[in-house]
Amino acid sequence: MIQRRLAALIGTPVEHSLSPVIHQAAFDEAGTDWSYAAFDVAVGRAADAIAAMRVLGIAGLSVTMPHKYDVAAAVDRLDPAATALSSVNTVSWDGDELVGSSTDGAGFVAALADDGIEVSGAHVVVLGAGGAARSVIDALGRSGAASISVINRTPDHAESAAALAPMASVGRLEDIERADVVVNASSVGMGVDPASATTDDLPCDPALLNPSQVVVDLVYHPLHTAWLIEAGRGGARTVDGLGMLIHQAALQQLAWLGRPGDVGAMRRAAEDALRQPRPAGGGR
Repeated sequence: MIQRRLAALIGTPVEHSLSPVIHQAAFDEAGTDWSYAAFDVAVGRAADAIAAMRVLGIAGLSVTMPHKYDVAAAVDRLDPAATALSSVNTVSWDGDELVGSSTDGAGFVAALADDGIEVSGAHVVVLGAGGAARSVIDALGRSGAASISVINRTPDHAESAAALAPMASVGRLEDIERADVVVNASSVGMGVDPASATTDDLPCDPALLNPSQVVVDLVYHPLHTAWLIEAGRGGARTVDGLGMLIHQAALQQLAWLGRPGDVGAMRRAAEDALRQPRPAGGGR
């Protein structure tokens, strides 16, 4: 019997995650002998999961909350983005060493590039200062953004996130009107039916947006958030959050197999899954 190689997701909760669907779709599209599973790992047990990866020979791991920071401390070494963020979403083998990577930010930039949107030289506003926002800010800095304004309700968090890129600073609402790209990197709007959304379900007042802008929402459930719908009505070009999810996963497969996953197959699988009822929860 030929043993299939295994990649897996660790996090808690994981039952809502699209990762098994999209990764398996890419493995199957490429005709590999890989399978993908999801393991619910309790808070504080991330190091045990990394130890199990070593013992069982698991070929690759995806990492979601709340384990990204603990995994960064448990692997043998980190890539530059993971080092800057002290956060890992991908674990791969390099010989006998386990390498921790962060593909979220690079996946964000790749998703925009796939839509023909160049971030080099762009003036960007990032709404939020949590883990997703930090990954985006780090990647924008590495990709040559002209400026990054970080807007968050907690100024200290905004300041910490802005420190990740030399051209980033704590922003103000007025910066939104002058931006080339506006990104909702918060969870505002997640799981909210656009038909019943209120102003509390929007990361900023859509009146601040304008038709010359690219407006990106990292929320992908629902795929078309109330904020994106309002931005589109105002003439802005809109980008949903599924692209970042797909491209960060494709880069995970690059780390595991030496070639990226098929983003078309991943996108189709994710869209099919999103048409089905989903349990509440965040993460990837």
